[in-house]
Amino acid sequence: MSATFSEQQQKDLAKRIASFLSRYKHISDSYIIEFFSENLWETLPEGWQRALSDLTAPQVADLLLDKDIRNRTYSSVWPLSLLALRATAHTLAFPRTPPGHQVQDTVGLLKPEEFISNRSQSSLLGHIFRKHVKPKKQHEIRKLGTLVKQLCDQTLCTNVVDVGSGQGHLTRFLSFGLGLDVTGIEADPNLVSMASRFDGQLLLTLAKENHKTGMSQLSTAGPAPQHVLGWVNPRATWEVFLQQLSKGGEESESYPGTVGLCKKRQRVSVSDQGPEVERELVHGSQHLCTEECSSAADTEERQSPSLLHQHDGDNSHHVTQSLAVRAEPLFHSNSVLNQLCKGDSLNESPVRAMPNITSGWTSAIYPDVHSCNKRPNRSDFVLTGLHACGDLSATLLRHFVNCPHVQAITSVACCYMKITTKENPTPPGVVPPPLSDNSKDASQSFGYPMSEWVKGLAQHELSYKAREGACHAVEDYIHRLREESALLKTHCYRAALESIIRAERPHLRRAGIQTIKKAHMLAFSEYARLGLPRVGLPADLPFDHVSVENMLEQQGRVVVYFSLALLLAPVVETLVLLDRMLFLQERGFQSQLVPLFDSALSPRNLVLVAVKPKADGEETH
Repeated sequence: MSATFSEQQQKDLAKRIASFLSRYKHISDSYIIEFFSENLWETLPEGWQRALSDLTAPQVADLLLDKDIRNRTYSSVWPLSLLALRATAHTLAFPRTPPGHQVQDTVGLLKPEEFISNRSQSSLLGHIFRKHVKPKKQHEIRKLGTLVKQLCDQTLCTNVVDVGSGQGHLTRFLSFGLGLDVTGIEADPNLVSMASRFDGQLLLTLAKENHKTGMSQLSTAGPAPQHVLGWVNPRATWEVFLQQLSKGGEESESYPGTVGLCKKRQRVSVSDQGPEVERELVHGSQHLCTEECSSAADTEERQSPSLLHQHDGDNSHHVTQSLAVRAEPLFHSNSVLNQLCKGDSLNESPVRAMPNITSGWTSAIYPDVHSCNKRPNRSDFVLTGLHACGDLSATLLRHFVNCPHVQAITSVACCYMKITTKENPTPPGVVPPPLSDNSKDASQSFGYPMSEWVKGLAQHELSYKAREGACHAVEDYIHRLREESALLKTHCYRAALESIIRAERPHLRRAGIQTIKKAHMLAFSEYARLGLPRVGLPADLPFDHVSVENMLEQQGRVVVYFSLALLLAPVVETLVLLDRMLFLQERGFQSQLVPLFDSALSPRNLVLVAVKPKADGEETH
C-alpha cells in the first residue's frame, strides 16, 4: 500500500469534497442557536424529518456519528439521500484513529493506556514533565516530541523552533528530555514568563533529586530552552522570521552566511550544576516570536461546554461508490508507528525509550534521505507548531517551503475559523498584521485556500461557520450522546433564548452571551435571567412560557440537527488540511497526515509532516 496519496488522488479527493460540501452548505453554514428563530428543522427534507425526529440520543450517536458501528438497527426506513450523506461524510474524511489504536466502545470513551492507572498522570512521561501539565497536553507533548526528535535525527538537525510555545511544555520536553536545542516563540508575555519560571522549577527539582541520589536523573538534557516574546507576522518574509529568532537573546550569535539559531548556551548538566547556575541558565536567556490565539468563541454556540474546542466507513459502501473516492489512510501503518501511537514500547524513565517512527514512512517518501553524508548547517532547524492557531499554521508551511534552513516541519492546526480567506480577510478574533517596512503584501496569501488547485475549484469556499464547526470534538459529543448527558440541553436553551431576544429586538442576531456556568443544571427561567442582561435586555423581561416550553420539548430535534452539522465537520477539516498538502505538493514537497494523538483526548489530532529531501549531500529545497 502506498504511504501517501498521489498528487492526482489528492486533487480528485479535494474536488469531490468541495462538491459534496457545497451540496450541504445549508447545514454546515447554519447556527444551531437559530434553530427556532430560523426554523432550521423545516429546511430538512420531509423524509429526513420523519426518520430523525424520534431518535434517542444514543441512537443519534450510533446511526449518524459513529463511523465504526457495523450492525445498525433502524426503527424506520431511512431515505437513501440520508444514508448517502452519512456514508459519504465518513468516507471522505481523513482517518482520525491512530494505527493500532483501540476503537472506543459503545458505552463511552476509552482512556489511552497511559492514563489507566492514574487519569491525570501519564505513565509514559517522566514526572518532571507532568508538573503544571494537563493530561491532554501530557499526551500531546510526548507524542509530538517523539516525532520531532526522530525528524531531527533524520535530518541531522539539533535545533528546533516551537512556534506558539505557550507555557513551554513541549519545549521543555524537547530540550531537557530529548537533548535538543529549542527556541520557543510566543506572543503572550504572561505565557513567556510562566515558561521561564517552569523551566527554573524543573531544574531546581532535578538538582534536588541529583543531590539526594548522587547521580544525574536526566542524562539526555540539552541546552536550556530559549523563550522569546513576539508575534509571527503572516505577511512577513522568512528572512524577517529569522531576524526575530536571532534577536531573541543578547547572547545569540550569527554563523557565516545566515542569521544564526545556534546560541552560546551551556549544555545543562544536572549532575554538577547548582541551583544558582540553573536559575541563571533559565532566566538569563530570552529569545524569539509567535502568535498564540485563544480558541474562545465569539458566539454562544462555540462557547457552550457541550463540545471540546481547540480546538471511516460503515456498512453502506455501495451508496458511496459513485459519490466519493475511497479515502485511504495517508500514513504508513508500519509496526514502529503503531508502537508510537500505542506507546507500548516507551518504558524507560524519565523520558522513556523513543522508537524510530520516521524511518519507514519518511524514507518511503524520500528514498535518498539517508544518503546525505553532509552535516547540515548548524543554523538548520526543524519547525513545529502544536495547535498553531488560524493563519499561523499556514505561515509556518510557507516558511518551510521558502526558508532554506527549515529542514522539516510538523504542523498541528487549530482554530480554522480564524483562517483568513478572500471572502473574509479579517475574521473575528484575529489580530491584523501591523504595517511594517519588513512586511510584504499578503493580499493573495490567505490562510485558505493555499494551493492553486483548490483555488481553482468552483465550489471551494468554506464559510466562517463551517470552519468553526470543524474545530469541534466529534468523539466527545458521541460520548455525551451515549450517556444522554444533561449538557445536551445547552444548545436548546440557547436557541430558545435567541427566539426571545429576536422577539424583543429583531435586528439583534447571534449576540455573544458567553458561557453561563453550569447552564445545564439551571431551570430555563434562571438561564434567561442570567443571559438576557448580557445582550442589554432586562433580566426580568417577560416571555411566553408556554411557547418556550414547546421549544424545550424539541431538544431531541436540536440535538439531531447539530449532529448533522457535526457529521460534516471532519470533512471540512479534511479539505483545509488537504489544501495544505496540495500547496506543498505544488512546490515539490511531499507530505503526510498522521493521526498522532488519541482523538478522544485531543480532537485536533492530525499532524501534517514534511521533510526536505537530501540527495548526494546537496540540499534540494
